[in-house]
Formats: sequence, C-alpha cells, structure tokens
Amino acid sequence: MNPQKYSSMRENFMQRRYGVSLGRRYAMAAASVVLCSVLGYSQVDSNKGVLAQSGLPQPETPLQKKTLKTDTKLVESSNKFGFKLFSEVLKKDRDQKNVFISPSSVAIALAMTYNGASGTTQLAIAKTLELQGLNLSEINSSYAAALKQLLNNSDPKVQLNIANSLWANKNFSFQPDFLQRIQYFYKAKVSNLNFQDPAAPNIINNWVKDNTNGKIDRIIEIIEPSQVLFLINAIYFKGKWSQEFDKSQTAQYPFYTISGKPKQHPMMSQDGDYRYYESKQFQAVSLPYGKDGKFSFYIFLPKQNSNLKAFYQNLNVENWDKWMTQFSKQKGFIRLPRFKSEYDVTLNDALKALGMEEAFSNKANFSGMGKNFAISEVKHKTFVEVNEEGTEAAAATSVAIVATAFREEPEPFRMIVDRPFFCAIRDNQTGRVLFTGSIIDPQ
Repeated sequence: MNPQKYSSMRENFMQRRYGVSLGRRYAMAAASVVLCSVLGYSQVDSNKGVLAQSGLPQPETPLQKKTLKTDTKLVESSNKFGFKLFSEVLKKDRDQKNVFISPSSVAIALAMTYNGASGTTQLAIAKTLELQGLNLSEINSSYAAALKQLLNNSDPKVQLNIANSLWANKNFSFQPDFLQRIQYFYKAKVSNLNFQDPAAPNIINNWVKDNTNGKIDRIIEIIEPSQVLFLINAIYFKGKWSQEFDKSQTAQYPFYTISGKPKQHPMMSQDGDYRYYESKQFQAVSLPYGKDGKFSFYIFLPKQNSNLKAFYQNLNVENWDKWMTQFSKQKGFIRLPRFKSEYDVTLNDALKALGMEEAFSNKANFSGMGKNFAISEVKHKTFVEVNEEGTEAAAATSVAIVATAFREEPEPFRMIVDRPFFCAIRDNQTGRVLFTGSIIDPQ
C-alpha cells in the first residue's frame, strides 16, 4: 500500500475512533513510555490481558514528541470536586479522628469509571466531578497530559508515582472501546481475573501494595458474587523538605486537642524564609519539598479566636485560589507536630450527596462498559507521615462495579501548630491539590 495513503487512512481512523489527531496520539504514546518506565509495570499481559484477548491494537511507539500543556479547566475541576468531597467526608469524622484524603486519586478512579457511563448517569458523574462543558475526548486527553506532567520529575528529593489498573471478571464481557480507552489514556494495567478464585483479592491488593510502596496493603477485603469489575488508582508521594528540621530541636510541647485539653507531643522547630500568609482568621505557611519547590506542604492554622469549623465554612476552590496568590516570602519561626496517620472511608454516601446517587442504583446506565452495570462501592484509603526529613503519603481508590441483574437492592442505611489544623499537599506547578487533611489529634 502506498505509505501516504496508509498514513491518511490511519489518521482518519483515529479521528473517528477517539476524536484526536494522529499527532496527538503519538504525544499520548510518549506519555505511556514515561509512565511505564516510572511506575514499572507493563500495560497488558500479552497472554492474559483483556485487550490481548479482544485483539485490540496496542499503543504505537511515538514517532514524534509533543509537549502537552496543563489543562487549567481540569485542574480547577479536580480541586473544586476535591474540596466538596473533603467537606462531605468531614461531616462524618470531623471531631472523631484525623481525616486525610487524596481528591486526585478519587477523581482519577471516577474519571476512568466515567468512560463507561451513558445518559443521565454520565451527566450525574460529570456534575459531581465538575466536568461540565468538557467532552469525553477532552477529559481523557487532559488526564493523559496531567499524568505525564505530574510524573515529569527530575528532583531526586521528591518521588511521585501514580498508577491505574482495571480488573475484570473473566466470566463477563465488556465493551472493547471502554477497555482500550482506560488502557490508552490512563495507562492502566488491564487484566482478566477469576473472581471466584480465593486468591483474587490478594492479587489486586498486592498491586496496590506495590504501587504505594507498601503503605497501603489492602483495598479489597472480599469480592462479592455480583461484583464484576474494579477500577483502581494508587498514588505514592515522598518528599524531603527543602530545609529539613534538625532532629535535635524536636522536643515535647503541648498540643491542644479539639476539646482544648493539652497533650504532650514531639514538636519539630525551625526558623528561616518561608512563603507565608496571614489573615484575620488564620496563619498559613508553605513548606516546600526538594530543590525546586515544585511540591509543598501547606498548613492553615486557625487563630486562637477562631477554629477549624469556621475555617472549613470558607474552604472552597474560589477562596483557595485567592489564598494561593496571597503568600509572600517572609522570615519566621514554625513549630510543627511530628505525626503519622492512616485513614480509610467508603465514599458512597459522600458521592451520592454530591449528585451521583443514580450511579449506585439499578437505574445506572453504564452501557459504555456493557449491560446492566452499576457502582456498588467506592473505597478510599490513605497514609501520611510527617517528620523531620519530610513527608510520605499514599492513597488508593477502588471503584467496584456490579452486574445489577445479579444483585438484590441493598437495605437502606442511615503557627505554633498546637491545635487542630487543615493541611494539603499541592503541586505548585499545575495547582493540583493531591492530598487534603484535617489533623485534630496527631498520633
């Protein structure tokens, strides 16, 4: 076949199939190479993978590189969704325990799920994720670019891994286009699995453990008979402070819990130049990681005449964006508790409250995946440790899909940082908030 004619035919095929040009496809494939080399997993087992069995084409080797710019719409949508989700989660655990979630992990897992949704279910998920005004092609292309940019890190003091996977019950068939989009745009490991095998949960959990550096070792307890698909995201972050705390300066000081009762706790101290912001309601500081400060740990400490409850009433993406512009370099002193925390939550109620109730019901329309599917459970687990050297954090999100034809409707169900504070880990280059937390009792 004439080479020019072949190239033109392939270009037309990609336009019809994905709504992207071939040049853009090559750029996405370049992101694939970066992700696979960083995360250390193959995209599909050629003997066992779902795509291999379906005969779908594998991503091509890139012939040219193209820089993919940050999609500010996607960053804004992700952050807006993240603060709404954090607010819903706080309603349950605000005063009981520390809360620490990864909005980015949840958003990525749900974006993969969104690829299989249709009709009003798709609209409901788009509204919840704040993706109105973006079509599926734009969303997928933006996530592919975002993953590439986030993982484009040359700082030896900062490690960030983001991995996705799709685990399909081998006894069910799914739309090939859906599977290929998840693999192609999200660089997901796509696998067939015998869900009736007692070892199946461990196979999935071992993948999560490997991709969170052992910090989260279990996201699936058991696989219900009606569950046919799991879409999972894992994020691992480890950053050393640009200016590490001197361990010899760490000492016992009182930390005042939500009740106002003091408890002795190891507190780290240092002085230096910081990006700092102070309002009538709070003090805020940015503690950068690594040599270039691409990532930072932000602390917002309510003043003595205020509290976290009042702060959370004003925590939204509009105020967050405004606050981010108010930080300026200033000399100062900070005393910060050393802490480690683990958190897990089932997000069904929170996501229903944000508008996704239909996706969990028998009215769900996931015809983009196949027939008669719905979300049964969205589970989220996190880990964070802050010490003199820096911060280590991990998150995993699992979206479980069930075959509605085989399930029964479930039963209805009902800056001396010495006091509770809010914290976040943010990618300062893109503005994306990776983690948010409410620390009321450092352990």
